[in-house]
Amino acid sequence: MTRTRPAPVATVPVDTDTMRGSIALLLPHETVQPPAGDRLATLTPALRGHIQLIIPEVERITARLSTDDIPRYCALACIGEARRKLSMQAGAGPHGALTYARKLARALTALCDHYEALTGQGMCVACDRPMRATDDTVPYDRVGNSGGALTSRVHAACAQHPRRAR
Repeated sequence: MTRTRPAPVATVPVDTDTMRGSIALLLPHETVQPPAGDRLATLTPALRGHIQLIIPEVERITARLSTDDIPRYCALACIGEARRKLSMQAGAGPHGALTYARKLARALTALCDHYEALTGQGMCVACDRPMRATDDTVPYDRVGNSGGALTSRVHAACAQHPRRAR
Protein backbone atom coordinates (compact mmCIF):
# COMPACT_ATOMS: atom_id res chain seq x y z
CA MET A 1 0.00 0.00 0.00
CA THR A 2 1.25 3.45 -0.86
CA ARG A 3 1.30 5.92 1.99
CA THR A 4 -0.76 8.99 1.19
CA ARG A 5 0.64 12.43 1.75
CA PRO A 6 -1.70 15.40 1.85
CA ALA A 7 -1.87 17.03 -1.55
CA PRO A 8 -1.15 20.75 -1.69
CA VAL A 9 -4.16 22.90 -2.40
CA ALA A 10 -3.41 25.15 -5.37
CA THR A 11 -6.80 26.81 -5.63
CA VAL A 12 -8.98 28.53 -3.07
CA PRO A 13 -9.92 25.86 -0.54
CA VAL A 14 -13.42 24.45 -0.65
CA ASP A 15 -15.56 25.87 2.16
CA THR A 16 -16.41 22.59 3.84
CA ASP A 17 -17.72 24.47 6.90
CA THR A 18 -20.55 25.95 4.82
CA MET A 19 -21.19 22.61 3.15
CA ARG A 20 -21.33 20.84 6.50
CA GLY A 21 -23.75 23.51 7.75
CA SER A 22 -26.13 22.58 4.92
CA ILE A 23 -25.66 18.91 5.68
CA ALA A 24 -26.51 19.46 9.34
CA LEU A 25 -29.91 20.83 8.36
CA LEU A 26 -30.81 17.54 6.69
CA LEU A 27 -29.06 15.03 8.88
CA PRO A 28 -29.86 16.56 12.28
CA HIS A 29 -30.01 14.98 15.67
CA GLU A 30 -33.07 12.77 16.13
CA THR A 31 -34.88 15.41 18.19
CA VAL A 32 -34.65 18.11 15.50
CA GLN A 33 -37.14 18.28 12.65
CA PRO A 34 -35.56 18.44 9.16
CA PRO A 35 -36.63 21.23 6.83
CA ALA A 36 -39.73 20.84 4.70
CA GLY A 37 -41.60 22.79 2.04
CA ASP A 38 -39.85 25.90 0.72
CA ARG A 39 -36.83 25.44 2.99
CA LEU A 40 -36.26 21.96 1.62
CA ALA A 41 -36.89 23.17 -1.93
CA THR A 42 -34.14 25.78 -1.45
CA LEU A 43 -31.71 23.48 0.34
CA THR A 44 -31.76 20.66 -2.23
CA PRO A 45 -30.34 22.76 -5.12
CA ALA A 46 -27.75 24.17 -2.71
CA LEU A 47 -26.59 20.63 -1.89
CA ARG A 48 -26.44 19.81 -5.59
CA GLY A 49 -24.33 22.94 -6.15
CA HIS A 50 -21.98 22.03 -3.29
CA ILE A 51 -21.49 18.56 -4.78
CA GLN A 52 -20.86 20.00 -8.24
CA LEU A 53 -18.28 22.36 -6.72
CA ILE A 54 -16.37 19.83 -4.64
CA ILE A 55 -16.21 16.96 -7.17
CA PRO A 56 -13.67 18.68 -9.49
CA GLU A 57 -11.55 19.65 -6.49
CA VAL A 58 -11.41 16.08 -5.18
CA GLU A 59 -10.65 14.87 -8.72
CA ARG A 60 -7.84 17.41 -9.03
CA ILE A 61 -6.31 16.21 -5.77
CA THR A 62 -6.65 12.50 -6.59
CA ALA A 63 -5.03 13.03 -9.99
CA ARG A 64 -1.77 13.75 -8.17
CA LEU A 65 -1.84 10.47 -6.26
CA SER A 66 -0.51 7.11 -7.34
CA THR A 67 -3.00 4.91 -9.19
CA ASP A 68 -2.58 2.18 -6.55
CA ASP A 69 -3.28 4.58 -3.68
CA ILE A 70 -6.22 3.30 -1.61
CA PRO A 71 -7.48 6.73 -0.47
CA ARG A 72 -7.44 7.81 -4.14
CA TYR A 73 -9.48 4.76 -5.13
CA CYS A 74 -11.99 5.38 -2.31
CA ALA A 75 -12.35 9.07 -3.20
CA LEU A 76 -12.97 8.24 -6.86
CA ALA A 77 -15.60 5.67 -5.89
CA CYS A 78 -17.26 8.33 -3.75
CA ILE A 79 -17.26 10.73 -6.71
CA GLY A 80 -18.95 8.10 -8.85
CA GLU A 81 -21.62 7.57 -6.23
CA ALA A 82 -22.17 11.33 -5.85
CA ARG A 83 -22.58 11.69 -9.61
CA ARG A 84 -25.10 8.86 -9.60
CA LYS A 85 -27.10 10.63 -6.90
CA LEU A 86 -26.93 13.89 -8.85
CA SER A 87 -28.50 12.11 -11.82
CA MET A 88 -31.42 10.84 -9.73
CA GLN A 89 -34.73 12.60 -9.23
CA ALA A 90 -36.67 12.99 -6.00
CA GLY A 91 -39.18 10.21 -5.52
CA ALA A 92 -42.90 10.74 -5.41
CA GLY A 93 -44.83 10.87 -2.19
CA PRO A 94 -44.67 12.98 0.93
CA HIS A 95 -41.15 11.90 1.88
CA GLY A 96 -39.59 11.64 -1.60
CA ALA A 97 -38.03 15.10 -1.60
CA LEU A 98 -36.62 14.68 1.91
CA THR A 99 -35.24 11.21 1.15
CA TYR A 100 -33.51 12.51 -2.00
CA ALA A 101 -32.07 15.54 -0.18
CA ARG A 102 -30.71 13.29 2.55
CA LYS A 103 -29.03 11.09 -0.07
CA LEU A 104 -27.36 14.20 -1.44
CA ALA A 105 -26.34 15.26 2.07
CA ARG A 106 -24.72 11.88 2.77
CA ALA A 107 -22.85 12.01 -0.56
CA LEU A 108 -21.66 15.53 0.23
CA THR A 109 -20.53 14.43 3.70
CA ALA A 110 -18.36 11.72 2.17
CA LEU A 111 -16.91 14.14 -0.40
CA CYS A 112 -16.09 16.66 2.35
CA ASP A 113 -14.41 13.89 4.36
CA HIS A 114 -12.28 12.86 1.37
CA TYR A 115 -11.40 16.46 0.52
CA GLU A 116 -10.34 17.20 4.09
CA ALA A 117 -8.34 13.98 4.40
CA LEU A 118 -6.57 14.43 1.06
CA THR A 119 -5.71 18.08 1.77
CA GLY A 120 -4.47 17.33 5.28
CA GLN A 121 -7.29 19.03 7.11
CA GLY A 122 -7.90 17.18 10.33
CA MET A 123 -11.08 17.00 12.31
CA CYS A 124 -11.27 17.95 15.97
CA VAL A 125 -12.49 14.84 17.80
CA ALA A 126 -14.07 17.02 20.49
CA CYS A 127 -16.29 19.26 18.34
CA ASP A 128 -16.30 17.52 14.89
CA ARG A 129 -15.15 20.72 13.17
CA PRO A 130 -12.20 20.88 10.75
CA MET A 131 -8.88 22.03 12.13
CA ARG A 132 -7.24 24.64 9.96
CA ALA A 133 -3.52 25.32 9.79
CA THR A 134 -4.05 28.60 11.67
CA ASP A 135 -6.03 27.00 14.54
CA ASP A 136 -4.46 26.62 17.98
CA THR A 137 -4.44 22.86 18.66
CA VAL A 138 -3.17 20.58 21.41
CA PRO A 139 -2.51 16.82 21.61
CA TYR A 140 -5.42 14.81 22.98
CA ASP A 141 -4.90 11.32 24.38
CA ARG A 142 -7.76 9.05 25.34
CA VAL A 143 -8.38 5.35 25.85
CA GLY A 144 -10.10 3.66 22.90
CA ASN A 145 -12.84 1.05 23.05
CA SER A 146 -10.29 -1.74 22.61
CA GLY A 147 -8.26 -0.47 25.56
CA GLY A 148 -5.44 1.08 23.53
CA ALA A 149 -4.50 4.73 23.76
CA LEU A 150 -5.57 6.99 20.92
CA THR A 151 -3.65 10.17 20.19
CA SER A 152 -5.09 12.94 18.08
CA ARG A 153 -5.29 16.72 18.12
CA VAL A 154 -8.12 18.96 19.21
CA HIS A 155 -8.73 22.69 19.19
CA ALA A 156 -7.13 24.19 22.29
CA ALA A 157 -10.52 25.57 23.35
CA CYS A 158 -12.11 22.11 23.02
CA ALA A 159 -9.53 20.45 25.27
CA GLN A 160 -11.26 21.76 28.38
CA HIS A 161 -14.61 20.25 27.29
CA PRO A 162 -14.00 16.74 25.93
CA ARG A 163 -16.91 14.90 24.37
CA ARG A 164 -18.73 12.40 26.51
CA ALA A 165 -18.63 8.75 25.53
CA ARG A 166 -21.63 7.70 23.45
